[in-house]
Amino acid sequence: MPLVESISDAVFQDTLSRAVQDVFSTMLGKSAVLRESKQELIHAEQVDALELKGAQIVGTVGFIGEITGLIYLYLEIPFAEEVSCGLLDMEPAELAECEDEVVNDAIGELTNMTVGAFKNQLCDVGFPCKLTIPSILRGSNFTIEPVRSAARRIYHFDVGGHTLVADLLMKQGE
Repeated sequence: MPLVESISDAVFQDTLSRAVQDVFSTMLGKSAVLRESKQELIHAEQVDALELKGAQIVGTVGFIGEITGLIYLYLEIPFAEEVSCGLLDMEPAELAECEDEVVNDAIGELTNMTVGAFKNQLCDVGFPCKLTIPSILRGSNFTIEPVRSAARRIYHFDVGGHTLVADLLMKQGE
């Protein structure tokens, strides 16, 4: 079995990019364009924690198998609300009448679909894995510190004038 470190970044970038693009296009009719940047394999001990400013909703889903990891999707609150309206076919005024839990559930489902598409592509290239249940973080000005043994890749997407950050953390499965 190849080690996570031996798989080219292009494989992970293409796989995650395709997953994000497919979900945003299919579910929201929106284009998600990966920003041009040179992404390289980063070991967690070589990078500072990802610091986020302003109110955020972060969806996360893990995958467990020959490759094990987590994907975090970071959305600023207004973007998360826009995405929720699109997923739930609601008007902003309708969403405003709801509890935060509705947005949390929508972002959890968006993350689940995205990581599911990523996982399916990993399975197709010989790395079977299963998903964990989605979870949501909501807050302002917080820091995500990865596990030290993980390989980390961070990608930024432009989606209708908003930024989606996808933070991919992986290590060799057991």
